[in-house]
Amino acid sequence: MPDVAADSSPIELIVSQELAGARLDQFLTALLADRSRSQIQRLIKDGLVVVDGSGGRASQHVKTGQRLLVTIPAPAPATPEPEALPLEIVYDDADLVVVDKPAGMVVHPAAGHARGTLVNALLHHVSGLSGIGGEQRPGIVHRLDRGTSGLMVVAKHDAAHTELARQFRDREVEKEYAALAWGVVQAGRRIEASVGRDPHHRKKISTRGRRSRTAVTRVTKAEHLRGVTLVHVAIATGRTHQIRVHLSSIGHPVVGDTLYGGTRRHLPAYLRAIGRLERPFLHATRLAFAHPCDGQHLSFSSRLPPDLQEVLDELRAPATDRRH
Repeated sequence: MPDVAADSSPIELIVSQELAGARLDQFLTALLADRSRSQIQRLIKDGLVVVDGSGGRASQHVKTGQRLLVTIPAPAPATPEPEALPLEIVYDDADLVVVDKPAGMVVHPAAGHARGTLVNALLHHVSGLSGIGGEQRPGIVHRLDRGTSGLMVVAKHDAAHTELARQFRDREVEKEYAALAWGVVQAGRRIEASVGRDPHHRKKISTRGRRSRTAVTRVTKAEHLRGVTLVHVAIATGRTHQIRVHLSSIGHPVVGDTLYGGTRRHLPAYLRAIGRLERPFLHATRLAFAHPCDGQHLSFSSRLPPDLQEVLDELRAPATDRRH
């Protein structure tokens, strides 16, 4: 069994009616959003997940009102090591690098994520990263959720890091995303609602959160499909889970988002492609900012990755094509 910090307390979770019936590993993956399903399964196998006083099994189905205690192993502090992980580098110069992060990759090492992160990949592919983010976060100016793919800029030295961080703070960076949302969402919709840590769920962000910070999300384009809408959204702020929380708050959660109500148990035939999604349908498609050293305007775009594009192609196909 892995070492457990002496002062660590188990995380207590109560099964809600909404998630009742899910496998234990799926339930925990939805609520502990910073951990992969394989990591959750390891916790269960190591006896660190207790369900109503008994050791849990990954395949068991949770019931409404059950009490779960999850103990997180103590992190093993270590300097991140370079790893030859696949990484698409969109732009690279002496001051910064722009990458297209794949879904499923955590940005930097943290408890339960000592390896396999974007930082590990960057240390292999890129020479020199800024140290302002600390030993565990070299070069990291901003983040994307583990399940979100798309464009990120990384600083190669401290001066570039400081200037890029200022641009993000002063809302000068242009960030656009593509998301598939449930229902009909109209282009031009503006969602302005402060977000912060949910008072009842430590892993969630909420528009009812304590210590909320202002956040604005704008829907710039909308393609209406049967039952769902492909939206393009722009954000000036970059709050944790902002797009996911904002779309959920207006009743149109991101398709495939288990944490914020974006999954459906029973899908009609015309939406069966959605059942193949293993993560939220959310991709950072555009990133634009001023070069931190010479002020030149830089703009980058990224197409939908294959897992999202294939789902979208099937949803767009005529009904006759879907039947065949």
